[in-house]
Amino acid sequence: MDDSLHTRNLYSEYLTFRGLGVVSSGDGGSALVMARALRPDVIVMDLAMPGVDGITATRQLKADARTRDIPVVILTGFGYRAIEMGALEAGADLFLTKPCLPEDLEQEIRRLITARS
Repeated sequence: MDDSLHTRNLYSEYLTFRGLGVVSSGDGGSALVMARALRPDVIVMDLAMPGVDGITATRQLKADARTRDIPVVILTGFGYRAIEMGALEAGADLFLTKPCLPEDLEQEIRRLITARS
């Protein structure tokens, strides 16, 4: 199992156990399709994804009327790279640096959901 799949599964299982509904995607292109169709409360994505990277995906989500108001969290092992690539300028509401405890990710997701209500 590659590290990105393992990490995605770890967070998905933890968040599901904590009562959040989770869907996941293995690449940026299918993540965009899913986001437009499902319109989740929060989107968590990696900076480096196959196909469409996290910055490009965030820009596309924020440019689309169907998804522009959904908070986006960029989760990355490369905090400086996220800054250099313009994660916040692209419209990400937050970026977290891996390793990130699942509890910390959950806390931020719940904070963003509450702020939207």
